[in-house]
Amino acid sequence: AIGFMLADMAIMVETSRLLAQRSAWEIDQGRRNTYYASIAKAFAAEAGSKCAADAVQIFGGNGFNSEYPVEKLMRDAKIYEITNEIQRLIISRELLAKAKQTQG
Repeated sequence: AIGFMLADMAIMVETSRLLAQRSAWEIDQGRRNTYYASIAKAFAAEAGSKCAADAVQIFGGNGFNSEYPVEKLMRDAKIYEITNEIQRLIISRELLAKAKQTQG
């Protein structure tokens, strides 16, 4: 079970990196990256929160002990999770703007 949790954590971290790279690539191509940057931020925040929660589970009771860095990671991840609502608003606004462009 721990191996699967670690594999899921690796998948989320690598996916977050790829999304950030896609956002940077859009800038390199001379295009706005608002849409991709917001997707990257939202996914990375959720991935960080999930990875931190899984790390606490892996550490067991020690995961809540302030002597281990996992406890601080869990608190920090919750802060970034709050901004996801804003990122979702930006993503939906960009999607609607793209839809209007293709219709009109």
